[in-house]
Amino acid sequence: MASWAALSSSIVEYFEGEDFYRCGYCKNESGSRSNGMWAHSMTVQDYQDLIDRGWRRSGKYVYKPVMNQTCCPQYTIRCRSLQFQPSKSHKKVLKKMLKFLAKGEISQGNCEDEPMEPTMEDAVAGDALINKLDVQCDLKTFKESLESEEKNEGKSAKKAESNELIRSQDTEEKLGSGEPSHSIEVHTVPKPGKGADLSKPPCRKAKEIRKERKRLKLMQQNPAGEFEGLQAHREPLSPPKAAKSNQPKSLEDLIFESLPENTSHKLEVRVVRSSPPSSQFKATMLESYQVYKRYQMVIHKHPPDKPTVSQFTRFLCSSPLEAENPPNGPDCGYGSFHQQYWLDGKIIAVGVIDILPYCVSSVYLYYDPDYSFLSLGIYSALREIAFTRQLHEKTPQLSYYYMGFYIHSCPKMKYKGHYRPSDLLCPETYVWVPIEQCLPSLENSKYCRFNQDPDAVDEGRSKEPDRLQVFHKKAIMPYGVYKKQRKDPSEEATVLQYASLVGQVCAERMLLFRN
Repeated sequence: MASWAALSSSIVEYFEGEDFYRCGYCKNESGSRSNGMWAHSMTVQDYQDLIDRGWRRSGKYVYKPVMNQTCCPQYTIRCRSLQFQPSKSHKKVLKKMLKFLAKGEISQGNCEDEPMEPTMEDAVAGDALINKLDVQCDLKTFKESLESEEKNEGKSAKKAESNELIRSQDTEEKLGSGEPSHSIEVHTVPKPGKGADLSKPPCRKAKEIRKERKRLKLMQQNPAGEFEGLQAHREPLSPPKAAKSNQPKSLEDLIFESLPENTSHKLEVRVVRSSPPSSQFKATMLESYQVYKRYQMVIHKHPPDKPTVSQFTRFLCSSPLEAENPPNGPDCGYGSFHQQYWLDGKIIAVGVIDILPYCVSSVYLYYDPDYSFLSLGIYSALREIAFTRQLHEKTPQLSYYYMGFYIHSCPKMKYKGHYRPSDLLCPETYVWVPIEQCLPSLENSKYCRFNQDPDAVDEGRSKEPDRLQVFHKKAIMPYGVYKKQRKDPSEEATVLQYASLVGQVCAERMLLFRN
């Protein structure tokens, strides 16, 4: 058994059973159902593995929707950033920003495909959960409570049952090992639906269609000499230089298009570490909070006294993720960050992100409502995809952009499916399935198993629960040893539920805090 001095891993406290809350999407008063745990600390590899099993964090609270029972099933979605191509509407947003920066032009009308996230509180569970988690999280007091356990076990046990249990723990952990969840191709015939059909390929230019028709005509006229005929036909029409100039602009070309020297506005994007807070983060936190407050008041109609500094800190600044800076990782390191958008010397938007071993995970976005005309929700997502691609150059395994949850039953949340190519996580086998293959099933049912192999199972499921790691009385021990010492069969159901949700790898690596 290891002692407190040897701790250098994730410490989590699982909440028994399942909780019902008000849904932030369909507003059902008790329809949202999820499992949750409080993360006192967490390595980036553990969190990567958890989100690949459908978990997601809000501050230090980590939750997993009960997919087959909750009112609005929330499917983890990721974009394959290296293959991403901006759509026509994405290009419009990028051009709109460039025109505004260059000439100060302001587009009129509604913002197309503007993301409409619920408030962070509503997205998780509602006011009941906010009250449950409205506590102070301090490393010193957490350590002191553990040290006092030996002297006053009775008092500590009672204290552990209260909300004062929730504390934080700061340690350093080297980047763990592990592989991202694998993908699976499922072939189905897409059904026609209303509106844009994401299962169909993007529209092509008329010029490309004409070329395709001519190619088919040549094939019919001379099947045997197809290659020679096409080559002879194409060479004079498409010389190498012309072909190169016709290549579509990359996402980076569209974002970083050169502007005249005398631009009307200057935009700068800064990435600052939010946990532990860097000096840059501390210096700008008040200004960042004021943007968040205006966003909640105008966009989500909150009263002026509700978006408090403590709420802002708890949900958007506090993070259980340990800062890690391995030599083979990105220059900024792994962990939690704020991506600040500075326009003419002031913050107009902030993207809250986590940088993990295989992805950039989007947590939340808030912006100054005065700049809604810039479609900052779409613009920031495109910048975060470009940022992911930038990190990939130094860290090859980091290549995905996680957009949180895709909720097909909520029209305002379906915009995430427009960032292609993207995949949804199967809620039963935890394999990635291209979204085009998932949409027909989602049209028929809110809850779907995307893996169509009936024999496929969750390969990462808990197979040996006795090897689960428990942190008890300043000591680390396997659950098999712990349950013999405690001899309390009432705990077993809770521990087994926890193990089944986090999977065998995380169960053996993370420490389950028990008092």
